[in-house]
Amino acid sequence: MIEVLVNDRLGKKVKVKCLESDTIGDLKKMLSLQLGTSYDKLILKKGYSVYKDHISLDDYEIHDGFNFELYYG
Repeated sequence: MIEVLVNDRLGKKVKVKCLESDTIGDLKKMLSLQLGTSYDKLILKKGYSVYKDHISLDDYEIHDGFNFELYYG
């Protein structure tokens, strides 16, 4: 189990525990439960890279302590 940090750059930082085999879409669903926002309106980025919902965290080489930037679409 890994823990990733999501920062929406508006003052809200959320830590989420998930498995490396989870997809980005699964991560968004866990985030939406904590944020109270629909998961299909969340966009996860790091720099200029936008993460796609169907790819697993392990395939993106996301490990414990990774930081995402959260945007609302």
